Amino acid sequence: MTTTAAMTRPGHETIGAAIRAANARGETAIVGFMTAGFPNKEKFLQELVRVANTADVVEIGVPFTDPMADGMTIQRASHQALTGGVSLAWILASLQALPVRPTAPLLLMSYLNPLLAYGLDRLPAAARAAGVAGFIVPDLPYEECADLRTALESAGVGLVQMVTPVTPPERLAMLCREARGFIYAVTMTGTTGKTAAVPAAVTEYLQKVRALATIPVCAGFGIRSSEQVRLLKPVIEGVVVGSALVEVLERGEDPVAFINALRA
Repeated sequence: MTTTAAMTRPGHETIGAAIRAANARGETAIVGFMTAGFPNKEKFLQELVRVANTADVVEIGVPFTDPMADGMTIQRASHQALTGGVSLAWILASLQALPVRPTAPLLLMSYLNPLLAYGLDRLPAAARAAGVAGFIVPDLPYEECADLRTALESAGVGLVQMVTPVTPPERLAMLCREARGFIYAVTMTGTTGKTAAVPAAVTEYLQKVRALATIPVCAGFGIRSSEQVRLLKPVIEGVVVGSALVEVLERGEDPVAFINALRA
């Protein structure tokens, strides 16, 4: 759980502060992913608050018809949320209307189209009003993100950058330099949802990322167990837990118990 001190910092700085607060307690930070409006619109905000009071950072997925980086679990959740009428406008309005702010900093993970449809001119202020500290946009290359990055930073909202095991060294250094909040280090090529082992090659790659980073590094894709978290702990500050947490919610199980078990 994030500290009160972390929450006093502005915008995207709350993300790194929350991750480092977990590290200061001797823990690997948990970034929990939830698909907005899933398993249903009525229960989502209640579950969000529970997850946000347990995880260190919460990443909220904006449902999209063509989630190219996501595996079957998140595709299924995204389709169900869209069928239920979930949109970026609904997400931002719902977050702004929460009577009590969630403890953990909030990120939105969105493909570019919903952001453009909403309007980059009004997105930053709406995001800040909703308590959103940062965005992850997996289909937006850094070379094409200047307009969005500038717009978001005008409101103190950060743009998280993703790196992969096949990112060339010069590009890796640039992305580590330009990222805000944390660096999302994808552990494998392909889509989310697969179970990732932690071979020596992954550890070496994460060590390279960490050596270049001045903000926390969080490993994501395929994180499902406390054993993985334990093996990754020496080389990163946090883990992103997506499909596994979505499946817990899909089965009607307790997300708080699941997140706490990852720390065991």
